[in-house]
Amino acid sequence: MSFPRRTLVILGASGDLTARLLLPGLGQLVSKRPDLDLELIGVGSEPMTAAQWRKRVTTSFAAGGADSAAIKSLVAASTYFDADATNAVDLAKVLSSASGIPAIYFALPPAVTEAVVRTLSTMKLPSGIVLALEKPFGTDLRSARALNRLLSTFIPEKQIHRVDHFLGKSTVLNILGLRFANRLFEESWNATNVERVEINYDEQLGLEGRAGYYDRAGALIDMIQSHLLQVLAVVSMEPPSTLDSDDLRGSMAQALRATRVWKDDVRNQSRRGRYTAGTVGGVKLGSYVKQPGVDPARNTETLAEIAFGVDNWRWAGVPFILRSGKALEDARKDIVITFRPVPHLPTGMRGQGVPSQLRIALDPHHMELDLNINGEGDPFTLDTVTLSTSFAASDLDAYGEVLEGILTGDATLSVRGDVAEECWRIVTPVITAWHKDTVAIDNYAAGSAGPKTWKPLPRA
Repeated sequence: MSFPRRTLVILGASGDLTARLLLPGLGQLVSKRPDLDLELIGVGSEPMTAAQWRKRVTTSFAAGGADSAAIKSLVAASTYFDADATNAVDLAKVLSSASGIPAIYFALPPAVTEAVVRTLSTMKLPSGIVLALEKPFGTDLRSARALNRLLSTFIPEKQIHRVDHFLGKSTVLNILGLRFANRLFEESWNATNVERVEINYDEQLGLEGRAGYYDRAGALIDMIQSHLLQVLAVVSMEPPSTLDSDDLRGSMAQALRATRVWKDDVRNQSRRGRYTAGTVGGVKLGSYVKQPGVDPARNTETLAEIAFGVDNWRWAGVPFILRSGKALEDARKDIVITFRPVPHLPTGMRGQGVPSQLRIALDPHHMELDLNINGEGDPFTLDTVTLSTSFAASDLDAYGEVLEGILTGDATLSVRGDVAEECWRIVTPVITAWHKDTVAIDNYAAGSAGPKTWKPLPRA
């Protein structure tokens, strides 16, 4: 299949996101997809010569393991503009230099992204232009709605990609294949058989110099509002008719419309923490509030945990526990499905009959299923065994997959406008309560599992 020539225009090309993630992903993509007819333009606020820009691109491509004739050709023709992306004259100059249909990637903070979108709304744009907006989409529910309305005035929804790299296509398809291609799982994937669902993203990393963004977002907005709610949607949604992006995203939207804080009780079903000085993996970390750029008065959380419910026929009464945090003891990135205990064990069968768990690791992609079987030696005593397998890895990293979708018109990994608003709607009561300090912020030592006083959610 052939695709029209595209010009990838990266706004924020001089920033860390571009060098560390976007360009390595692009390099992988170009190496794997030589059929893509592509031009690269960087736009940034930092003065940079063409030679300096090409060196930056080459270095990032090499970091991603990309090296091919297509790569060399792309780099040689790449250009850089020292420009103000919120200025219509500067933007028009950039777009007029594009030899292909522009795909604009917003590697920018939310406030700047909104300003650029307002500028674009006043301009005559090339036919077929694509806009790719990084998360978070807006800064709250009101701004997300306003941004969606503004975008709808000058560009079709199918040409808007709201990026969530966390849901790489391989991750989505692994979960869908597990659920919908296995009768064993799909028939038990409901409130009758599932006791609870946990979605975890614990990191050992601390702030890593991201105070400018993170201290205004925190764990709730940085991870749960966007990434983890998307995972919840994939885990809980009804079977889509096809894997077409419209059907898939429609099923995800339906699940999120049914999602809210468990029992609508933010005070008791949400909690937050912040790390103090400690040691993680042999590395000493200072207290979060003492990191450069952090304002202690903001009470920004570095650990968030919330119980949600999906109020529909399939999931009524099943808590979904979403948790994400930094500077924690273990790097844990997984989905845990805990099944209900069997209603009765035959008399004479000894052992606890521990409820089975299905654990799906998100990084690396791996699956484990616990089963109770008759134990070795004494056939009447139960033991738990674990079956495990690894999912096939993708040829591309998460950003390579995202860019492939943007450049080929595949919206599977794009967050639809109504879904972006639903995610903000779901967490708005939590944000409001936390800003009012209705829920206290607890401390935990860096390198620990979290605050010592925390008990499992949901609370009775």
